[in-house]
Amino acid sequence: MVERKLATFQERLGQALVEGGFITDNQLQQAREEAEKENKRLTDVLVEQRLISREVLATALSFQLKVPIVNLKQVQVTPEVLKLIPEDFAREREVLPIGIAPGGELQVAMESPNNFELINTLSAMTRRTVRPALPLDVRVRDMLEVFYKPTSQLGQQLDEALGPVAETTPARGAAGPALAIQGVAEAPVVRAVEMITLQAVKSRASDIHMVPTSDSAKVFYRIDGVLHNVHTMPLGIHQNMVSRIKVMANMDITERRRPQDGSFTMTFGERQVDFRVAAAVTAYGEMMVIRVLDKGRIRFDVSELGLTGSPRQTYDRLLRYPLGMIAISGPTGSGKTTSLYATIYSLADQKRNIMTIEDPIEYRFENISQLETNPAAGVDFPAGLRAIMRMDPDIILVGEIRDKETAQVAIQAANTGHLVLSSIHANDAASTISRFLDLSVEPFALSVGLIGVVAQRLIRKICPDCKTYAAPTATEALAYEQEMQEPAGEFAVGKGCHTCSFTGYSGRIGVFEVLPITEEIRSLIIRRAGGSEFKQLAVQQGMVTMRRDGMLKVKEGITTISEVIRNVFTTD
Repeated sequence: MVERKLATFQERLGQALVEGGFITDNQLQQAREEAEKENKRLTDVLVEQRLISREVLATALSFQLKVPIVNLKQVQVTPEVLKLIPEDFAREREVLPIGIAPGGELQVAMESPNNFELINTLSAMTRRTVRPALPLDVRVRDMLEVFYKPTSQLGQQLDEALGPVAETTPARGAAGPALAIQGVAEAPVVRAVEMITLQAVKSRASDIHMVPTSDSAKVFYRIDGVLHNVHTMPLGIHQNMVSRIKVMANMDITERRRPQDGSFTMTFGERQVDFRVAAAVTAYGEMMVIRVLDKGRIRFDVSELGLTGSPRQTYDRLLRYPLGMIAISGPTGSGKTTSLYATIYSLADQKRNIMTIEDPIEYRFENISQLETNPAAGVDFPAGLRAIMRMDPDIILVGEIRDKETAQVAIQAANTGHLVLSSIHANDAASTISRFLDLSVEPFALSVGLIGVVAQRLIRKICPDCKTYAAPTATEALAYEQEMQEPAGEFAVGKGCHTCSFTGYSGRIGVFEVLPITEEIRSLIIRRAGGSEFKQLAVQQGMVTMRRDGMLKVKEGITTISEVIRNVFTTD
């Protein structure tokens, strides 16, 4: 009875697609015959034969059934919600619990939201009212691999390892320093920390977040710039793990009020990975963020950054200067440090004395003398930079220009016979110049010392294993056409696969704009011109903006228009 009703609905939907002009009568008939022959749903055949996209199908279904659409690539599903529906049942019936509405209803993504028998079964199973939702552009069965895989593997391993500890660990606020120290030494906690860090390295995570909430603690991995919830644990276990990591990072295990920093190194096989730790107290307890510094994963090669064409030629020309400053700008997490390291690595030839001042040193290199700031010993960026200038350097890397004094000393170094590389926070290349002026660097000294500015952002790359082609949305097409002054056709996109956890993306690449300081730009600096004047002149002189560099990478099939819009269009 249910199957007959669903089949009738499929027929009505197919007819609606014909009436809407999405497919022809002939295509519908051929798809109908294929569906009957292969015992498949008509809509599945239409999508498989690429007669319609999943987006069109979802929109049509949503209109017919009056149910909402959900983008499963963007939704964050917690382990608690996943546990409401057993994994075996979810896989068998192709349903995915995605959240709990404010009224307590369970939202479930499903391919057949008009299967009321299934909805009633889910309601009885979960003891909640079930609200169905339609997946927008990916199948539920594929996304089950994404959401249940971390829970069934890492989560299961952690649950098994921490089971004995969970039974004896007090709740939040009940554990004093003595109990915390005891918990640190327990083998299950040690294994759990190893599991979380190892899986982070395997997952290419840049950061691990351990976040306490009112009744539990969550573990997140930041992968390709996006946070993913991979596990939830009791608060007491969270505190034991935080204490264990504090011991590893040489932090004070008994201090739970003030922020702390530390670092540690772990060996996985023959691979050494450094971890940088920051801990701070929130309303629900200590939060910890661990930066994963996996030198084996990062290739310090300028050609791998994403600098190509005219921007690369300009940058190479700037690096041939014997003196002057090159500033690399962008927000936190835009890849500035990687670009700086790739640059000095390419310049390290044992014929030049290359020295750095950093806070902290993230990666260590042979043939480069690296200094680390130490405020307790009176070594900040200005003091460290002055010390370096007395040590006959050829090339100086300043980890970050944060204040007036560092900016002035760095420009002084650039004006006294040194090639200086540094990072600075600014929105784009033009506003970087304004940033130096705002830091009270004398305009004439800046005009002489600064030889070039590189602004950058990181955008995700399309997964090569699931790359396909599709037409952009109206908004995306407009953005492309306005920037490139050419019609938008079909562009590469990632449809999602096991390799990329069905995100459609794998890895990141930089988009850049390189602004050389010409005589005309120097004149604008001396008269303290505004950022818009710097940018207008730079574009007139041939500077490729980050927007255009991003769209060129879209045209080459490296990334998507939506990624460029999300990461770069906020610069103007």
